[in-house]
Amino acid sequence: MIMEKLNSVLLNPKYKLGANLDGWRAVGGGEGLLAALARPDEILSTLEQSGLRGMGGAGFPTWRKWTAAAEAVGDEKYVVCNGNEDEPGTFKDRHLLRWTPHQVIEGALIAALAIRANRVVFYINPHQSEGLAEMCHAVAEWRDSDLLGLIETVIGRPVCLTVTPSSGRYIGGEETAVVSWLEGGFPFPRRKPPFPADKGVGGLPTLINNTETFANVVHILREGAAWYRGLGIGNAVGTKLFSLSGDVLKPGLYELPMGTSLEELVFTHGGGMLDGKAFKAVFTGGPSNTLLTARDLDVALDFDSVRSRNSRLGTGAMIVISEGTSIVRKVAEYIDFFAGGSCGQCPSCKCGTFQMARLLERIATGSGSRDDVRAVDNLCAILPGSGRCALIDGAVTVVESSMRTFPEEYGL
Repeated sequence: MIMEKLNSVLLNPKYKLGANLDGWRAVGGGEGLLAALARPDEILSTLEQSGLRGMGGAGFPTWRKWTAAAEAVGDEKYVVCNGNEDEPGTFKDRHLLRWTPHQVIEGALIAALAIRANRVVFYINPHQSEGLAEMCHAVAEWRDSDLLGLIETVIGRPVCLTVTPSSGRYIGGEETAVVSWLEGGFPFPRRKPPFPADKGVGGLPTLINNTETFANVVHILREGAAWYRGLGIGNAVGTKLFSLSGDVLKPGLYELPMGTSLEELVFTHGGGMLDGKAFKAVFTGGPSNTLLTARDLDVALDFDSVRSRNSRLGTGAMIVISEGTSIVRKVAEYIDFFAGGSCGQCPSCKCGTFQMARLLERIATGSGSRDDVRAVDNLCAILPGSGRCALIDGAVTVVESSMRTFPEEYGL
């Protein structure tokens, strides 16, 4: 029964077709879009009833974001598929872009129909070269498709499909940085409001969602909201892609019902711990959230349950750490990544992450002092909220969590 729930929707093997639109339509592709075309005014209510939430990390209700863009005033609007995925431990989007591009494209076109957008952009990390190439081929197929013509008839104007490489920078995935890049600038995050749904690319209303979010939309419109809700466990809805890595026997990408326990993911699907070592901790949703430990193995992996443990599900990345592995060493690596990924726009972020990385490196290698630990603690107290985006807050969160959960590793 447990294995029957594995890879049932987005990772269903029958959809692993690459850029093959005829093959996609032969296995039911296009049916979600046709259902949306038949009842375009019901798309938003269907998404509301389904309970779909954004899969890029925030978990914001999808229908609310789409409604804001639909209600925004503008003769032209954008839909942007955010495929910038660059965070350590996260590799779900690149799989979708490489192997099931038509799921993603069809979902984005349903979004265009829902908000009456005439510009659809697929914003993809250039480091994901295979996914970028496959999306270019797949988009070319849609440009010649009769389905695109049907959308244009409903919207009342031509729909432009574009594949655009992102900057390849971590910070380039933040939605206002996406807007900056698409306008021809450096991917600097901007303060909000205004939100992109009101004023995005070129000042036009812009809907930005993650690759996985758009892929889910196709199936919801085809099968219905009740079907999607029924995929989850307990109060959770739908499925989730989990990027499992670290000290497990079978790392990989797993699609499981929302609400699956952390223990099942790690020990059933992930095969348990390497070398028979004990489970020590897991970085959830990538390395910018509160660490969970062995006492949290029972947690249901859905947005609300993980938040109740003072962490976040985020992108669904799960980086597992075994006993015998230094938490400080891992945190130092991740803070160094954040320091390199900072855009430099906010001195507190650029300098703060650099200083934390330098201090943590000394502590991790045994050459740190109690003054270094106190300096890290002080930085955690003064840095949150000082940046235009959440990079510095995420960096502080994981450092604070590691100091609180594993104080002995810091000599506290």
